[in-house]
Parts: sequence; C-alpha cells; structure tokens
Amino acid sequence: MDRESSQLIRGLEGVVAAPTQLCDLDGTHGRLAYRGYDITDLARHASFEEVAHLLWHGDLPTGGELDRTTVALIAARDIPRELVETFRLTPKDTDPMRALQTAVAILGMRDPDATDNSHAANLRKAVRLTSQIATAICAHHRVRSGQSPIPAAPDLGHAANFLYMLTGRRPSTVTAKAFDASLTLYAEHELNASTFTTRVIVSTQSDMHSAVAGGVGALKGPLHGGAGEAVMRTLMEIGEVAHVDAFAERALAEKRRLMGFGHRVYKAGDPRAAILRGMAEEACRQSGQFKWYEMAVKLHARINAAKGLIPNVDFYSAPLFYSLGIPVDLFTPVIAAGRIAGWTANILEQHDDNRLIRPRGEYVGPKRRAFVSVDKRA
Repeated sequence: MDRESSQLIRGLEGVVAAPTQLCDLDGTHGRLAYRGYDITDLARHASFEEVAHLLWHGDLPTGGELDRTTVALIAARDIPRELVETFRLTPKDTDPMRALQTAVAILGMRDPDATDNSHAANLRKAVRLTSQIATAICAHHRVRSGQSPIPAAPDLGHAANFLYMLTGRRPSTVTAKAFDASLTLYAEHELNASTFTTRVIVSTQSDMHSAVAGGVGALKGPLHGGAGEAVMRTLMEIGEVAHVDAFAERALAEKRRLMGFGHRVYKAGDPRAAILRGMAEEACRQSGQFKWYEMAVKLHARINAAKGLIPNVDFYSAPLFYSLGIPVDLFTPVIAAGRIAGWTANILEQHDDNRLIRPRGEYVGPKRRAFVSVDKRA
C-alpha cells in the first residue's frame, strides 16, 4: 500500500463506513435514537414488535400494521424438528452462543427464501429469524437441561413468550415489560462489531442467514456482547453487599479490568444504562433478589469515584436478567434475541444500496527480500 496515501486508524475508531437511516448515536452528548425516535421513549412506551417494525419499515406501525407484524412474528415461532434433534446431539456443555450460531445456519438450510436477496424476501426472513432465534435459544437451554422444549404461547407477546418458553412460567406484567424494554435497548446500535460484521458479509452478496451467523460469532466476544455475563460473574464473585468495598479496593490496586464500564463511543454516558438501572431495581426487588442491584449500585459508585468510569448498557442488564431467571451464560444469546432486529434491518439497508466493504491494511513486515533456495538458507 502506498505509504504516502495510507492512514492507519487502529480498530477503525471514528471511521464512518456507511450511511444509515437506522441509528442516530450521539456519543458526545449521550443520546441514542432509532430512525429519529429517542431510545427512552421507545423503551418506555413501545413494544419490541413496534420497534422491530420501525427498524424494518422506517416508521412506527399503525394499529393495523402492528397487528400484521405481531401475527407474522407469532406464526414464525416454530423451529424445524431437525434443529431440536441437533441440540440433543450437542454436548451439554456447548457454549449457547456456539449453539445459536449453528442454529442460524440450520435455519438457513430450511428457509424458503434462503438465497433470495431481494428486499421483499429479506423482510420475510427478518421476521422469521427474529422469532426463530428466540425459540432456538430457549429450546437449546431446555434440551441441555434435560427438559423438553416448551411450545410457544400464541397469546403472549414476543418478550413474554421468550420468558415463558425459557422457564415454563408466564411472567408478570412488570417482568414482561422489563424484558421487552431490554430487547428494545439492545435492538440496534449503529456499526458495532457484530452489526458491522453482518454488513461486511452481505456486502459480498451473501445471504441474511450467513450474515447473522457471523454477527452471532462477533457478539460472542467479551469485549462486545459477552460483557454482561462478565459483570454478573463479578457480582457473584463479590457475593454480598458488605464485600463490595474490599473487592473494589483490591480490583483497583491490581488494576483489574472490570467489564460493564466505559464505552468506545459514549463520552457522556450510555443512555441505555440509565433506563436499565431503574428496571433492574424494580425487577430485583420484585423477585426477592435485591442484593444484586444493591451490589451493582455500590460497585458503580466506587469505580466511578476512583476512575471516573460510567456504566454501559451491559452493567445493569446483568442483575436485571439474573432476577428474571435467565442463566448467566444466556445473557449474550438474549442480547442476540434483541439485536436480531437491528442486524436484519442493517442487512436490508446494505443490500438495498450495496458496495463491497473492503478496507486496506498497512503493511509493517520486512522489506522486499530476494528468494533463496532451501539448500542455501542458513
């Protein structure tokens, strides 16, 4: 590469790679909006079904449009019998994200529109994948736990049905709303690592299922979707509210990296974290597991006072998800269950105005060398 024209930007930080109408992220002022709607309003007043429709179609749905989107999502919930059999053949200790990546690939094998990249076909696949990923996550967990998958409840909305298929219990209105809002908060977040991965894949004219499988792989890492799981394991390591101060002092002295704090883009705080904090407080109190919320608040205060770090969305999602009965190793799959709406919307956008994403690398290896035959090499 011509060194005079090259400009190395490690991690592509600050590089604008694509125009988008989906997500307006103002990191300087800590603001986030989907297609012009503030995230606070969407999380508190809209259902996940409404938000998915907004991302896919460009506007919040009318009553009739919402009914049609909801019916389509409910109709798409079933997953192939072969996928459940695959889960039964999978080692019980398989990482749920690896199982989910496999599930997406298998769903692609059975999807009637699998290789059709038209806008209409991609919309149909977006609906199916959003429903089927939720079902697959719950079915895999049930099977690995030695239980049978729970059939979907057609009278429950997307979020409530997820919790029902996972636990076998119908969630309370408060619980269902908290989880629904969580899915909305995770639904879209501009060109994060996993979303960018999906766009890179479909920029080659590959298909939606292949792209989403790649997105799942990117989300799996602890520096992306896996941060929430790490936060909860930290809280479990601390154990009790009374132990937070000693833990914080030790962690700071050891310069230990604590997940759930700070963000590459947000400089004035993650607006999603503030919303989740309130929901976590209510859910933890209602479930009788208030200590996890208290520990999170106290750890937040100690780390903020010492380092000036502000929690991101994954910090308060940890005690919230745990209080809802979601196993710790399912935290990242749950994020995928929300982010699928954004992934598929980005795939639609990329296919509709595509250019192959192909950045360059800055070569820093040896200068050009003459080839020497093997018998003459020292």
